[in-house]
Amino acid sequence: MDFSFTEEQEAVRELADRIFTDLSTQERLRAIETSGEPDRFDAKLWSELAAAGLLGIALPESVGGAGLGFVETGLLAEAAGRTAAYVPVVETLAAAAPAIAAFGSDEQIQRWLPGVVAGDTVVTTALVELGGVPGAPSVVAEPDGDGWRLTGVKACVPSGTTAAAALVPARIEPDGVAVFLVPLDAGGVTVERQVANNGVSEGLVTLSGVQVGSDGLLGTPEQGPAIIAWLVDRTTTALALSEAGATAAALALVSAYTKEREQFGKAIATFQAVGQRAADAYVDAEAIRLTAWQAAWRIAEGLPADKEIAVAKFWAADGGQRVVHAAVHLHGGVGVDREYPLHRLFLNTKHIELTLGGATDQLLRLGAQLAAEPA
Repeated sequence: MDFSFTEEQEAVRELADRIFTDLSTQERLRAIETSGEPDRFDAKLWSELAAAGLLGIALPESVGGAGLGFVETGLLAEAAGRTAAYVPVVETLAAAAPAIAAFGSDEQIQRWLPGVVAGDTVVTTALVELGGVPGAPSVVAEPDGDGWRLTGVKACVPSGTTAAAALVPARIEPDGVAVFLVPLDAGGVTVERQVANNGVSEGLVTLSGVQVGSDGLLGTPEQGPAIIAWLVDRTTTALALSEAGATAAALALVSAYTKEREQFGKAIATFQAVGQRAADAYVDAEAIRLTAWQAAWRIAEGLPADKEIAVAKFWAADGGQRVVHAAVHLHGGVGVDREYPLHRLFLNTKHIELTLGGATDQLLRLGAQLAAEPA
């Protein structure tokens, strides 16, 4: 069994790693954080990714994309997680844009995706349901002539203050659901800034009788549940891949620091307790990486991946916390320095853990899937 990337995928990985490493530096991240701008969005990095053809890596050639797949997108998510980059790889490249390509009309595709490829347009997803699940949305869509009228609130919309449009799941009475492509500058839409625990801006999107035409419906109402599941699966897996990058970066910091830091005339990396703690973190990081890529590969191949996605997100949530906590402890006082790179990785890990369900949620999901299998 061959677990290696193809030659084309290796080329994508090398290019992505170089751009993210060169541009999403600690100095650049700090400059964004102290700029006074309300939204932490690295426009320069986003533009460079567009110039390199990476924003359209999984989008159709008809809109300027490369027509590749989810594995290639996953390589970008991993690189973004490793460098704590302020760019919307997960919500735009892994979820919203490819969903428009997969389910959208020709008009929707041509309206939104060329701008994504060029780096001029950000599209996002509104999947978070406070006290609920994405498949049971609180927003209500009512028929209105040839179109629809949307009413409700969506919280924690990633890149909600910078995106041009969002994919909004909504309930159609009596018991249907559908996904709508809503421009965030449309009449009746209000976006308020929410600050996530990692300092990134999200949007509290209020829809007050927002009118969307028939061209605002993504796919058909009958496809609604499948499209929502499609979005959740790809978002969840991309988050796990981002966490794989974050934990790899945390371990690299641990390795460098413990080899340089000395006590009693010896590098602390040679102490048994330090070595054991680092080894445990390495095992967790490998589990995160391997389960995330297993889920990504199954998605890319069109294979059933429900259980693998739940396993990947469990490890990202549970194992990720162990890795960054170990990294902080092994750094001693340096580990709690807000200026040190580990601080961003720690906060991003917590954000990933809480997005679309933590470890317990994934175990419940996995248990339900196993229980439903025939004996």
